[in-house]
Amino acid sequence: PDPHVEEPPAGGGPFFMGALYPYDHTGYKTQEFFFAGEARSYVNTEPLGQEGMWSVAHENSTHYRSRMIVYRPTNPENFNGTVLVEWLNVSGGIEAPADWIMMHAEIVRRGYAWVGVSAQYVGVETGVDAALPTVGTIALKAIAPDRYYTLRHPGDSFSYDIFSQAARALRHPVGLSPLGEDLDVQHLIAVGESQSASRLVSFINAFGTAAEHIDGYFIHSRLGQIPGIAEFQQGAAPLSQAPQVDIVAPQVVKIRADLRKPVMNLQTETDLFVLGAFDSRQEDTDTYRLWEVAGAAHADYNTSAIGRRSVSFAEIATVYSTTPFFSCPDMINSAPQHHFVTKAALYALRNWIVNGITPPVATRLVANATENGFQYDAVGNVLGGVRSPYVDVPIARFSGVNSSAISSDDICFLFGETEMLDVATLRSLYQNHDDYVDQTKSSVEKAVAAGFLLPEDAPLIIDAARANKIF
Repeated sequence: PDPHVEEPPAGGGPFFMGALYPYDHTGYKTQEFFFAGEARSYVNTEPLGQEGMWSVAHENSTHYRSRMIVYRPTNPENFNGTVLVEWLNVSGGIEAPADWIMMHAEIVRRGYAWVGVSAQYVGVETGVDAALPTVGTIALKAIAPDRYYTLRHPGDSFSYDIFSQAARALRHPVGLSPLGEDLDVQHLIAVGESQSASRLVSFINAFGTAAEHIDGYFIHSRLGQIPGIAEFQQGAAPLSQAPQVDIVAPQVVKIRADLRKPVMNLQTETDLFVLGAFDSRQEDTDTYRLWEVAGAAHADYNTSAIGRRSVSFAEIATVYSTTPFFSCPDMINSAPQHHFVTKAALYALRNWIVNGITPPVATRLVANATENGFQYDAVGNVLGGVRSPYVDVPIARFSGVNSSAISSDDICFLFGETEMLDVATLRSLYQNHDDYVDQTKSSVEKAVAAGFLLPEDAPLIIDAARANKIF
């Protein structure tokens, strides 16, 4: 059944960990809604295969109440008809809108509506249910107990149905309409990054052929087997888990080939070997595209410095951290191509869904002979993949690999590295500053023509090159 949508309690405001600067000038407004209903958990009826052609059956049902954050144009004439439904990321024990942070400049300028869904237990509960593991104290019920005390999440075995019901509520609202009565919803895209991407892979394989209310998927930085972290030894998220029966995915998981809906899969250097997704690579098809971004890290300065600057900026920073809470031994990856390519990928996916225009095919990042790492050019940047001026006209070496040990207690391994090139190397690459700017312009034009960079972002990169007095 479709869930019932309702207003949250009066007083206070919603918790939303988006970019921490005002949106007043954007023509958008933020609203929060609760939604409630009966959610199902599922079990597999056949072994979960690597090719993703999973078959499942209903196991248990229980009541839930969760919430969604809606960010929508105030003027319906500015709405482009497409809603992005993001599976909020709870890897840090708090709900983070990872793709909203990465995409919001493109979301606002193209007129999307964005909805963040509290799909998982960790983001809602505070360990009050003795049958479930105790989690941190930064879940919604701990952040604002007076506002969120009525929420009830029965556990992540029910997360797939909760997410699906949230998406259905946007098209078939019962009670309140989260998008109002004035937005004409034509297309709905499910998006998720990192841990959320891995749950969307399982969602697609178990439920995608039946989820008619979802028109396409953006799988961003999916995970695989992560060495050193015991809870990440599968190619996708569990279908079911405690206190229900544990049903884990295989170590390698592809996205099912019979989905018949467009899937954009965007991966960084970090994702392939550090985070174990390399073995789950698959070939492009009429409904699947894989873009692997050269020089990009799973997390970086632009994804994390959300309170310091707009992610539309194109300059390179030399920083060891993005917050007061941690500092890494090496300068973290600050190459902006990750968020530029993400915006281009979103544009390409919507164009695919709405107009039937397939996205460009990208070469894969080049692995070494033993397929446990990459091949690199003379300055240390990776070969292959989606290219940008940051790796083709370099003033630094950018990597998705950080020297920090892989650990659930230290997140530096996710942030890659930046190593500025010395003057001697720069002089061997460029005759003078004008030559560097000219080469950057040529690289920008090539990326725009290839469809991996949007024209609106091109001047930002060229202006940043002009400002880089390299010698």
